Amino acid sequence: MSKLNVVMAQVNPLVGDIPGNVQLIIDRVQQAEAEYSPDVVVFPELVMTGYPPEDLLLRPSIEQRINQGIQRLKQVVGDTYVVIGYPRLDNGKLYNMAGVLYRGEIIAEYAKQHLPNYRVFDEKRYFVPGSSTAVVDIKGIKVALSICEDIWFPGPMQLAKEAGAELMINLNASPFHTEKLRERKQQLKARAEQGDMPIIYVNQIGGQDELVFDGYSVAVGRDGNIRVSAPQYQESLQLVRVNLAIAEGVEEEEIMPPLALLPSVYQALVLGVRDYVNKNRFRGVVLGLSGGIDSALTLAVAVDALGSERVEAVMMPFRYTSQMSEDDAAQQAAML
Repeated sequence: MSKLNVVMAQVNPLVGDIPGNVQLIIDRVQQAEAEYSPDVVVFPELVMTGYPPEDLLLRPSIEQRINQGIQRLKQVVGDTYVVIGYPRLDNGKLYNMAGVLYRGEIIAEYAKQHLPNYRVFDEKRYFVPGSSTAVVDIKGIKVALSICEDIWFPGPMQLAKEAGAELMINLNASPFHTEKLRERKQQLKARAEQGDMPIIYVNQIGGQDELVFDGYSVAVGRDGNIRVSAPQYQESLQLVRVNLAIAEGVEEEEIMPPLALLPSVYQALVLGVRDYVNKNRFRGVVLGLSGGIDSALTLAVAVDALGSERVEAVMMPFRYTSQMSEDDAAQQAAML
């Protein structure tokens, strides 16, 4: 068989809420099965814990909680192959793992080989790198697994190619910055051309403290060009039709163009504020409104993120405050 229907499950997990994230996985698998009848459903990196879990990984209870979550998934995963990310403790060493569940069992596991340890990343504090590839036969197609940073280096793709892989699935928790989408495209093109195989790249969305994950999960063909894309800044299920009999290995769907720079930055701000407030279970926000540009933008972001009923604007004029500033602030509050 040279065809697979793969659903990219672009989701927004909550860091530390393992039971909730497991239920999220179950709900999205069932939704995908009802809407697309997929062969495979793929979730982002460390979806069971949310990303980045940071020092939660140091708690002694993490192994038990992950095992309980996997057992729950084993009870409900049937004839659909489900690819998830989770931390795995093995002989005292913790790995950033991707696993394939099928008919109640984990049939393949892969440990992330390249652990980022710069800027916002500190994975070497928690994880030990893997060193071997994982290639699993899914309905006659040899599928390799990799995780996020692995796609930025030639080694994991080379090992997968030597093991006979025909398709690579890459799980991600890749945060937004203004040049990130261009960099991802460059790396995906280089790896696809190197391996002469399509790549399915599944990224999470959502805000976690200072990080924002923008989604835009994609499938690229053998030439590295995008053939399928998911939307930015929203949860989605996106079908990818893998067809190794055609030149690029992936049937092309309508590609959603990424947002331009300013709309993209604005949506990142809105998503970051929304998730920071909601995931910390704050009732709303209070902000100072001066009548100037900075606080006007802050008010617009807050209202778009939370709704006007959860935003309280306060004007605190001083004796040097102009009447124009007071009038502008009042007008902004009335508009929003």
